[in-house]
Amino acid sequence: MSEIDPRALRNAFGTFMTGVTVVTTHDPEGNPIGFTANSFTSVSLDPPLVLVCIANSSSNYAAFDQADGFAVNVLAEDQKDVSNTFARPVEDRFAAVSWQKGPEGSPVFEGVSAWFDCSMHNRVEAGDHLILIGRVEAFETSPAPGLGYARGAYVTAAAEAEALTQGAKLIVSALIEHEGKVLLMGNDQGKLTLPEIRVGKEGASAALAKLIADTGVEAEPGFIYSVYEDKAREHQHISFLCQSAGGTPAKGVFTALTQSTLMDIADAAMCTMLERFASEARMGNFGVYYGNQTTGQVRPVATGSKGA
Repeated sequence: MSEIDPRALRNAFGTFMTGVTVVTTHDPEGNPIGFTANSFTSVSLDPPLVLVCIANSSSNYAAFDQADGFAVNVLAEDQKDVSNTFARPVEDRFAAVSWQKGPEGSPVFEGVSAWFDCSMHNRVEAGDHLILIGRVEAFETSPAPGLGYARGAYVTAAAEAEALTQGAKLIVSALIEHEGKVLLMGNDQGKLTLPEIRVGKEGASAALAKLIADTGVEAEPGFIYSVYEDKAREHQHISFLCQSAGGTPAKGVFTALTQSTLMDIADAAMCTMLERFASEARMGNFGVYYGNQTTGQVRPVATGSKGA
């Protein structure tokens, strides 16, 4: 099996460590089993370790306690039915999803935002849960935005955008990342900017889809990364973090966020946002900015894990 690339794994952790996951393995008879978890947590990059938790009361507890490994499937935003199926006592949960054995042997799903196939590194009893620590042996990511869950409801990029745009003069930008670089393009003054578009009657989701299509790269709308009010230009700005599967841009170039690059960013607020992104990407720990073009706060994206 090929060696895990730490940089690629860090990027994957940073992008997909939020949202709804399904944790899978096989029982002693070889049957696939799994449960829905709200998220999972990165423990270490060297060695590459992640953890999930399973409740002591779970019907899957004994099987996961004895398993040689497990996989974490990060669901895409169109997989609410998969989440619901694996959260309920359904007789054959795996009939609802296309899956195959991952390189390490645990079930991995088709159409997910990402999957991480792990060998079992350690088990730790913690109150009414068992902590499962897995070593990532293989993983795969896609541009598909993940499915979120907050305050008893599913959250998607489209729902977030429409909720924020009611009655607002809005500009949407796409922070499109590929292999550690961000798509930037030049403006009329010879400065750099993210792809952006003013939102009209079509709404934010349609505007973002058009914006991405115009770039000519393969990417899908991701989650909101920054929201701020630009009082000088009298509009609200929403930037979406989107993962690209590659391709040659029709406009702009994928560029590393070096200090000299950041100095060429046209808009001060956008420059600050990209400085934060560069820092968070190195750490694999992202937050969401709320405020205006000069002051605001970054709210960390909470991670945790709980299974039933």
